[in-house]
Amino acid sequence: DRVAREGVRFTDCHSPSSVCTPTRYGILTGRYCWRTRLKSGVLQGYHRALIEPGRATVASMLKSAGYHTAAIGKWHLGFGSTEPVDYSKPFDISPNSHGFDYYYGIPASLDFEPYCYVENNRAVEPPTAFTPGLNVPRGVFWRQGKVAPSFVFEDVLPTLAKKATTYIAERAREPQKPFFLYLPLTGPHTPWLPTRKFEGKSNAGIYGDFVAMVDDVIGQVTEALRQHGLENNTLLILTSDNGAHWTPEDRARYPHRANAWWRGQKADIHDAGHRIPFLARWPGRIAPGTVSGQLTCLTDLFATAAEINGIALKENEAEDSFSFLAAATGAPAKSPARASIVHHSAQGMFAIRRGEWKLAESLGSGGFTAPAKESPAPGGPTGQLYNVMADPAESDNLYLRNPAKVAELTAELNTIRTKGRSRG
Repeated sequence: DRVAREGVRFTDCHSPSSVCTPTRYGILTGRYCWRTRLKSGVLQGYHRALIEPGRATVASMLKSAGYHTAAIGKWHLGFGSTEPVDYSKPFDISPNSHGFDYYYGIPASLDFEPYCYVENNRAVEPPTAFTPGLNVPRGVFWRQGKVAPSFVFEDVLPTLAKKATTYIAERAREPQKPFFLYLPLTGPHTPWLPTRKFEGKSNAGIYGDFVAMVDDVIGQVTEALRQHGLENNTLLILTSDNGAHWTPEDRARYPHRANAWWRGQKADIHDAGHRIPFLARWPGRIAPGTVSGQLTCLTDLFATAAEINGIALKENEAEDSFSFLAAATGAPAKSPARASIVHHSAQGMFAIRRGEWKLAESLGSGGFTAPAKESPAPGGPTGQLYNVMADPAESDNLYLRNPAKVAELTAELNTIRTKGRSRG
């Protein structure tokens, strides 16, 4: 809440996918992940690197501009060039290969094996032990598999917080050199593991308590910036990689609405799958209490960082990235704003949004909400068309009643897919 009060809140921001790996690819490369080998789902801990060799990332661009760059947290974009990844040896492809001077974190989500810390291009302690996994109570879940002998699940989020604040302190000792810190936290993804300090802090069970713990980590980061005199010269962005995995059963049990009034949940093509909070604070550049309705996607970080640094984007990089700097600061726009966005669900369903209209190619959620896939009824619609301004709950399918809009959006979606880019 304090970050929102002190900066800008975007009310129409979306992740490029409704699950995590493809969103992380999009954040770093400015490119939709469905253009890669990953057409649905996510990577697991033993999968090879997803970012293509030589592809520019936000980190590599900023490093070339003189920044020190670091990633601390959940990577989930694969290591090395072969599968399965061998955690007993250094990786030939790591975050260091993609522009990061330093990396510390875990391979994938904290519910995917192997469970270990990775520093730069190797495991800190190889995963040689075994965990049988856990799945009780709701949200306290990780899969069985290999684990580093000294790995403690409950310690991961506090460890990442400490690493991040230590990094900020280190960068403060070299104030003439700008830095970029990419901090993808492991929470509030499962397993939900609030420490004793946060137990009972919310009215939304273990999940709510864990969210409070994540909020505290953000507070530690902002306090570190303040303590080291960096607060007024740092652009701070707070967002999510997809909507919350807050099921109908969770909504029935608790009054908390993790996805507000949007339809669906994480993994779905409907808005709760990918409509996310996006807050940015930059004292002196972003006016406190700003609210923007500009359509925004997390792929837009690349173009925005380029504009801030006066860097011209090349043809073969950030193909799906549009700068949101003007919307955030109120400054004159130097490039066209985003006019449309392609949504993508966990099972690979496509949708496109332009203005008040959203078209999904198929029926069903394409994700976790049943039915994920739905066969058209005789004479019924084969896709979904919603006016999301008039119908934010996506409850009135206008597919058969507005064939012209269906045709228009279908043509634009096909062009974006076949052209290989949506920018320029």
